[in-house]
Order: sequence, then C-alpha cells, then structure tokens
Amino acid sequence: MMIYRSAISFLMLLICFTGFAQRKAGKTAFILLDEQALYNFKQLYQNKDTAMLAQVTPLIANADSLLNTGPYSVTFNKTKVAPSGDKHDYVSQAPYWWADSSKKDGKPYIRKDGRRNPEIYLLHDDSQMGQLCSSVQQLTLAWYFTGNEKYTQKIKTLLQVWFIAPATRMNPNLNYAQYIPGLNDGRGIGIIETAGLTVIPDMLAVLQSNPNINSSLVSGVKQWYKQYLNWLLTSKNGKSEQNQINNHGTYYDMQVVDFALFTGNNALAKSTLQSSTIPRIDQQFTTDGAQPLELIRTKSWGYANMNLWGWCRLAKMAELVNVDLWHEQTIDGKGIKTAINWLIPYALNKKTWNHEQIEPITYGTFTRIVHAAADVYPDDIFKQYLNQHPLKKQLQNIN
Repeated sequence: MMIYRSAISFLMLLICFTGFAQRKAGKTAFILLDEQALYNFKQLYQNKDTAMLAQVTPLIANADSLLNTGPYSVTFNKTKVAPSGDKHDYVSQAPYWWADSSKKDGKPYIRKDGRRNPEIYLLHDDSQMGQLCSSVQQLTLAWYFTGNEKYTQKIKTLLQVWFIAPATRMNPNLNYAQYIPGLNDGRGIGIIETAGLTVIPDMLAVLQSNPNINSSLVSGVKQWYKQYLNWLLTSKNGKSEQNQINNHGTYYDMQVVDFALFTGNNALAKSTLQSSTIPRIDQQFTTDGAQPLELIRTKSWGYANMNLWGWCRLAKMAELVNVDLWHEQTIDGKGIKTAINWLIPYALNKKTWNHEQIEPITYGTFTRIVHAAADVYPDDIFKQYLNQHPLKKQLQNIN
C-alpha cells in the first residue's frame, strides 16, 4: 500500500513540523508544510549553506531524472479492469490474502497477516498513484529551490493526466480497492491506499505563485478532491473504513481532514476531529499507552509506529481548526503523549519488544514521531531519545 514507503528526509521533516505559517485568505493553504520554514531553507540554499546544498543537490538530480518518466494514470498498464468495466476505476488486490492450496481454484483466498502476496504487484494502479505523488513532491521542491520551469511544466502534465483529462483521469472512488479473490470485489480497508494523496495539496500551496500551475488547473484538482471526499463520506466502503477502530480508522480521518482543509471545508475538518478522531483515543490506546489493536499484528512494531505517526499528522492539522489533539486525553489518561511514552523504552533498548514482529525493527518512523512531538511535550525523555537517534540529514525519495 502506498503510505510513505520511502524515508522522509530531515529537510522535509523540519518543514512539516517546525510550526505553522498564518493561513492567508485567497491563497491555497499550507496544511502539513510550514511556509516560513520552507522559505528559510531556500534562503540557506541560495546562500550556499553547505548542509543545505548537500540535501538539495541530490533532490534536484532525482527531479531531473523524473522529467523523462510518467505521466501516470490508472488507465495505463491496466492488467485487470474493475467489475464495473470502467478502466478509470482504481483496482488493487488485498496484500495479505493468498490462494487456498486446499481448493482447486484457490478460492476463496485465505489471510496470512503481514505476508504480501506477490500477485498484488501484477496490478499497477497503486504503483501509478505512488509514483504520481512522489514525483509531484520532488519536482515541486526542485522548482522551489531552483526556479526552473521545466519542473512545473512536468507537474502540470502529471496533474492533468491523473485528475482532469477525460481519457486518463481516475474516477474519484475506491470501490474496487483491495479486493479478495473469491470473497469480494473491493473493501473499505483499501482506502488506506490513497493516504499518499495528502502530498498534493501542500505541493499546490508551494506552487501557487507559478504561472504553469494556473487557477484552472488547481480548480480541476480541487474538484476531483471534493468528489473523492464526498465518496469517502457517503459510500459503503467509505462508511466501512470510518468505522474501523484500528490504524485504518486513523488514516481514514487523516484523509478526510486533509482533503476537507484543501477544499475549504474547515467545518468538516473540525467536526471530523471532534466526532470521529477524538473518540478513537479511548478505542485505540490503553491507560499506559499501548496500542493493543496494532500489537496483535505480525508486524506489531511497524503498525504501532505507523498508527501513531498518523495521529501526529492529525494533531498538526487539528491546530489549523483550533483543536488541541496533542493534549486531548480521556479521564483515565489515554492520549497521544502516553502512547509515545509507552514506546520510548523499547526504542531506547531499555525494554525488549516481545510482540510478534516478522520484519526487522527500524526506528525511522518513531524518530519522526518523537521529533514532531518534542516541541509540544518538552520532556527530557524526548531529548534523550533524539540524542541517541538523530535524524539523518539527507534527502532521499520524499513522500
């Protein structure tokens, strides 16, 4: 699934979580990126700051390579058309479901949690979306630091092909995401695959002064997001995902809030946080901060961190509508800070992780979590962790 598969760079992390610039009327608003922090980084680059040059130079080289790739569309490389018969409908197969060897045709498939069935890679809609989001982000930053219009010309093409052009646009639904052979044609759980689309709104905020990214293009993209947001709120699969009480519910809320802010529906963003997100605190966390719904997974460390990272992003967006999710707690003390504190001893090797984890434990996501929370919770334990696990000051594939 496309959820920030590649590492977030030190540069982008600082831009995301240094604080928020004031949202200005009539402008495409920044949601997860800090406009002032981004400007400060550009000044360092233009002044030939050694550390900033070391981060931006590889980004530009990679953006140059992207000029000869794409565009991307769910209509390209189509190996399976949805039951609707419409090639514009996104299709993906459930990653953890495998053919039943006891059945002649293997159906219905059976679940093997955490073990990806290579059949999923025979379908390309997910990878097309992933490449779209990653490319737009890297090309946008390359333009921001260099001012070279070759990057925005490419971005314009990418956005038009995916969101607007009738021959290639994706239908704004996920009716057929993560289908299970022999069981269903699609599931609400597949909605987590569009979490990567939260990249696009902030990139359009960065690009809003560029003539290649004109108001007509932005309006077309926003119209697609409005339609998809409506589908999230009203469809069977959308309602199913909203009712999920584990990480799927978290990432559903994250998308609704982000897309609502992008399309100017702040009231929806705020009501979602208050009526849907806040009640999840009691559902997902224990009083000591554990996440039992993630700890039962075969990749328990990874899922606990992924879910908590989603909470951090929700908390940052909540600030924009005057909701303090960082300090929201149940009467018995459940909340984001307690959940972070529960994980820290394991990350500092003061406790041994005894939950099932079929992949090696890594600390990149947790370091991002602690860094995002450090300014909110000025506890010594956060400083101690960041001293032992400093952020890598390098640009890689940014998502």
